[in-house]
Amino acid sequence: MNKILFVIFTLFVSTLFAQQETLLRAGEITHGGYGGPVVKFNNIKGEFGLLVGGRGAWVINHSFGLGAGGYGLTNNIKTDIMINGKQRRIQFGYGGVFLEYVMNSHRMVHFTLSTLIGGGVVTLSDGDYLDNEGSFDNTSPFFALEPEAGIELNITTFFRINAGVSYLYINGVDKFNLTGDDFSGPSAYLIFKFGKF
Repeated sequence: MNKILFVIFTLFVSTLFAQQETLLRAGEITHGGYGGPVVKFNNIKGEFGLLVGGRGAWVINHSFGLGAGGYGLTNNIKTDIMINGKQRRIQFGYGGVFLEYVMNSHRMVHFTLSTLIGGGVVTLSDGDYLDNEGSFDNTSPFFALEPEAGIELNITTFFRINAGVSYLYINGVDKFNLTGDDFSGPSAYLIFKFGKF
């Protein structure tokens, strides 16, 4: 009986003094970071859109990223809007902060999830310069939300390629007969990450 009580007491005491499991433990937090170019392919007002930009993040424990990114439309998307006798084209850009979760970062191929929250601007241009007549009447700011899911390949210890899909949600565009629906929708992306992971 005494042996049983001793075993129970020992288990109880060892449980009390056992280290509590937490997401981030003191003394065991690792830090890193990365930056790199991003290419996105989406649909803007029914036409193919090519956006180019970049992102960078602080990486915690090889799994969590906190960073910022920004992207701008590079190809020519014309509208049926005429100002001063000139046909206007769309200029579109957005950016913000994002949170990222990397699953099994140590494996050669692994998955990532992230969400960007931010905003941007739609502007009309004649292709040569921005027509800002009328106190920026040709500019419409908006809110942007973009969740992403990707697959990542470790090329070297300091270089990774991430490819995936996202859904860009735009709200607030209310000029030029354009709405957020003209810019919202699924996208594909390619990210080249350089850094310490």
